[in-house]
Amino acid sequence: MNKITRYTGLHAEGKLAILGNKLRHELESCRLCPRDCGANRLNGEKGICKTGQKAMVSSYSAHFGEEKPLVGQYGSGTIFFTNCNLLCNFCQNYDISHLGRGIEVDDNQLAEMMLDLQERGCHNINLVTPTHVVPQIVSALDIAAGMGLHIPLVFNTGAYDKIDTLKELEGVVDIYMPDFKFWSKKLSGETCNAADYRERAAEAIKEMHRQVGNLVLNDEGIAVRGLLIRHLVMPGYAEDTRKILSYISGSVSQNTYVNIMPQYYPCGEVLASETLGRPLKPGEHREAIEYARSLGLNNIDY
Repeated sequence: MNKITRYTGLHAEGKLAILGNKLRHELESCRLCPRDCGANRLNGEKGICKTGQKAMVSSYSAHFGEEKPLVGQYGSGTIFFTNCNLLCNFCQNYDISHLGRGIEVDDNQLAEMMLDLQERGCHNINLVTPTHVVPQIVSALDIAAGMGLHIPLVFNTGAYDKIDTLKELEGVVDIYMPDFKFWSKKLSGETCNAADYRERAAEAIKEMHRQVGNLVLNDEGIAVRGLLIRHLVMPGYAEDTRKILSYISGSVSQNTYVNIMPQYYPCGEVLASETLGRPLKPGEHREAIEYARSLGLNNIDY
């Protein structure tokens, strides 16, 4: 597998720079995500994501807690962006997503982080919660590619993404890693005030798959391209899990890499909730795996 990713070609052709400028201009009335809040982020206004003209980063490091195809021997090069456009009230990174722990960085600083992670031997650049800072990422990527960045770019998102924004990223992102969180409008409305989450996530994931296809590994078992879907099993919402898995099997691909995650625990604002205020029962995760297998999904992680 060629180690040169597609974004290096876009950089060489000058297309990354053009795209970065175009997306930056859109911050003047920001509609990058389905919130469509229209904040003038170039003039200091901050919408749902509480982020202005510069991206904010809470941390960056070689991370060994991600899926095996991303981690390999030297880790996934994660950059955790501060703030979020989804704002789940049970978020396990509440201090980052809701409370804004992090520092502003300019495009050059963000590019330096990418290059540092590559120099450490990381197998990819893993952009965690990137939806609200796509323009800044593209501009930084252009700078970094000009300085030798070439490892795969991972778009690690909550899947509350707009199709128009994703289409701009075709050829830029190598690996999409959305978390398909909810199916019912009730659950997504109560947890993140996004009753349209299911529709947005479903269409976004289909677009991601159209762009990159199923997950492709190199000879060392490291992901170089494709779609990797995460689903966090929620206590008491087995029907949501079944419908999400059915959608992936029937409308995306039975060969989709799906990580069915058991690590939900109550935190943030849901500690007093009758349903979400408890951890998973052992059988809830096991039943999700068994159901996925019954659908013919054959690339399951858990």
